Amino acid sequence: MKLQEALGVSRAQLKRDLAYMRERLYAPIEYDRDANGYRFGKPAAGPRYALPGLWFSAAEIHALLTMQQLLENLQPGLLTPHVKPLLARFNAILGSGDHSHEEVARRVRVLHLAARELKEGNFAVAAQATLKRRRLKLRHYNRMEDRETERVISPQRLVHYRDNWYVDAWCHLREDLRSFAVDAIRSIELQVERAREVPKAELDEYLKSGYGIFAGKRVTWAKLRFSPLAARWVAAQTWHSRQKGTVQPDGAYLLEIPYADDRELLMDILKYGPDVEVLEPAALRRRVAEQLGAALKQY
Repeated sequence: MKLQEALGVSRAQLKRDLAYMRERLYAPIEYDRDANGYRFGKPAAGPRYALPGLWFSAAEIHALLTMQQLLENLQPGLLTPHVKPLLARFNAILGSGDHSHEEVARRVRVLHLAARELKEGNFAVAAQATLKRRRLKLRHYNRMEDRETERVISPQRLVHYRDNWYVDAWCHLREDLRSFAVDAIRSIELQVERAREVPKAELDEYLKSGYGIFAGKRVTWAKLRFSPLAARWVAAQTWHSRQKGTVQPDGAYLLEIPYADDRELLMDILKYGPDVEVLEPAALRRRVAEQLGAALKQY
């Protein structure tokens, strides 16, 4: 009765709230028959009790829903024993406010576009080799050249980028670092040899120096001028961690970014059509002009 009076709720509502705290927030609430009331008991094994915040920030809700969907879509394999408990915990966190996780997921959408289908089992083997530090023998399909090559690689880490999985690895064929799309792996075999280790600093320097998923040691800087209209979006975006951006007197936006391979950068430039101009380098400017000219011929 004291709890009802203090909270100003009905007996039924009080019981629902107590059940919610026990089942969703893991509060160790126990009913004491002798005292005819409720008390906190010893915490049980499992998730710790914590009061929820007022609500999730935009970054937090995006991270939680993205991780939830990512876990649900992982291929069966090495991570399977860990996925179900994590999903249960994510669902509990999502529903730890005033709404169930089903309602949150129904009312908030995180769209994933251009995800390519993984061949069953490839991700599991790649993950196993990466975590166990073993080499991989694989047959990899190069979409640009429309051909397959056999490689032995030492995987360094798995990368989830633009809704697709990649393996950053030391390629023993090329004697250099490379990124391999997991969906482009035609066959894969775990090897007994230990993976060659690449120092993290060297790995980061090589793979972060380029643009997007394409890395390299020979870096060139591109200078792009966006129209005042496109500048309203581009000025608020991060294209590269080392980019330089300045707003021009007429409202245009000058963006300078490094790249080692122009394939992904070219796609991002072309989607802005007439609202972007490549100022430097001349080679990239010619490439964009060629692509626009080839597109125009189809119309």
